[in-house]
Amino acid sequence: MFRKLFGKYSPETPKSSQQTTIGGSGAGIVQAQFQDIISRVEPLHDQIFGPRYRCELTLKDGTFLPCAVVQSKSKLIELAKRRIREEIDGKGRLGGPDPFGQLLSSFVAGGNRVNDYDVKSAAPSRYAPPLSLLRQIHGETTMAWTGWVFEMSDGALFSYGSSFHMEFFDLPPNYTFSDITKVHNHSFVSENGSLVSLQEGGLLPNEYPKDKLLRERVFFNCAIEGI
Repeated sequence: MFRKLFGKYSPETPKSSQQTTIGGSGAGIVQAQFQDIISRVEPLHDQIFGPRYRCELTLKDGTFLPCAVVQSKSKLIELAKRRIREEIDGKGRLGGPDPFGQLLSSFVAGGNRVNDYDVKSAAPSRYAPPLSLLRQIHGETTMAWTGWVFEMSDGALFSYGSSFHMEFFDLPPNYTFSDITKVHNHSFVSENGSLVSLQEGGLLPNEYPKDKLLRERVFFNCAIEGI
């Protein structure tokens, strides 16, 4: 059924690609270009997708992707099978005139993807904030929006915001995430440079600088075997 609905499978990894066995709950064969990332980077844990490793990728043709997430191919396949089965059995969660089409679209025509066999190398991404910082950002400042301020070691304040994704964020010039000393959740920096606190779940004030915030970055997903 999966082959019939989705057409041909992706081309196999070229036999010349080196593969390495690593340990862990999803132990298996992992291509050598991803092993260092999986060993060094603390993953984002997801109940559905499993561990997700944030990194930068360089493709075999020299294309550079500064923001990418390496995650489990088998978990994605399991999810697709389960959701397709639910729709076929009449237990789907989608409405509208074509819920099955919506489901297929999300798996075969949506998302930014890169093939594992096109990747030459992977390295930590400078745009991936440490989990120690992300854990301090929680709740919704207002509906479908979270805003906060990063305070740097030199006292500089920078307003941030995101509507959904928290994997990667822009950085102000000449700073890295290691320069951050404090997270001010549900807050922003006013035009005069002062820190303004907001009530969680309330409305954003008129002076909220939504068009001047540092925001989340677009990223690519790369599904691999062995995790």
